Amino acid sequence: MSAPLAPFRVKEWRDVTREIFRDEIMPANQPAVLKGLIADWPAVLAAKTSDEAIAEYLARMDAGKPVTILTGGPEIGGRFFYTEAMDGLNFRRQPTRLIEALKGLLAFRSSPQPPALAVQSIPTEGALPGFAPDNPQPLLEDALAAPRIWLGNAIVTATHFDMNYNIACAVAGRRRFTLFPPEQLKNLYLGPLEFTPAGPPVSLVDIAKPDLARFPRFEDAWASAQSAELEPGDAIYIPYFWFHNVESLDRFTVLVNYWWNEPRAVMGRPLEALLHALAALRELSAEERRIWREVFDHYVFQVHGDPVAHIPPERRGSLGEMTPEHLARVREILIAALGGRP
Repeated sequence: MSAPLAPFRVKEWRDVTREIFRDEIMPANQPAVLKGLIADWPAVLAAKTSDEAIAEYLARMDAGKPVTILTGGPEIGGRFFYTEAMDGLNFRRQPTRLIEALKGLLAFRSSPQPPALAVQSIPTEGALPGFAPDNPQPLLEDALAAPRIWLGNAIVTATHFDMNYNIACAVAGRRRFTLFPPEQLKNLYLGPLEFTPAGPPVSLVDIAKPDLARFPRFEDAWASAQSAELEPGDAIYIPYFWFHNVESLDRFTVLVNYWWNEPRAVMGRPLEALLHALAALRELSAEERRIWREVFDHYVFQVHGDPVAHIPPERRGSLGEMTPEHLARVREILIAALGGRP
């Protein structure tokens, strides 16, 4: 069952150059459909010829390295998710070769009740070393983001966020994206943070048939949702932390995406900081949590301006620029606090 179209459509852009993307699209912090961005890729031209042609094109580049294929029975309707009791997942992972996955996808196209099949997020550099030179990304520097390939039949990836910026390019088959802005977190009913189908936490709401008795606030999320349908040759830009549900509308689909972050010094990911904060702060009293919210607003989110402008730069320690020395000291403190050894 396909998800309905959202109340709003993602804005479409044509003839996007690197300068337009950098100066107009990214600063708007809104998703954008990039019509025809990769229409001249050899991979797309092969896909427009036939499923067999794009499968043969990829098979010629296959380096033979093992990949992981996700398989689920016809009963899951293509939606890789939890089991009903959330005590496991409704699909299996097993090793295969890319060429075997391609054969399986072709073989099941005419089946009345095919299994769900997907090979997800495979770096092309190792698996298909000729792909990136043959199909260059026009909007990004090569060093900024490396392509990853996704293959599958009519599958659904549940609503989730990425801690990256993302350009996703439809090579074969159509894809429907349904997107929600980050502030809809409170209305999307995310599942566990550390037990997830594929990495990031996912919404427990099936947007194709939402259970509003169980998830009543989803109506508010849906009121702000945007949707986009990509044809082969189109791409979509997804800003940082925008939630997206992805549905493959055809029985043979290929997508290539590029994730990147702005260069900066970091230690770990924000999601890991959230897990630590849950362990350290959630059980405090309401008044203590209120105080720590003020502390975080002051030092981390800087809602009152620069919190250390009054301290000489050379005396700011970890409150100032995070040098490698400061990062090493913070790492020591955290390891000791968590009971490990630096």
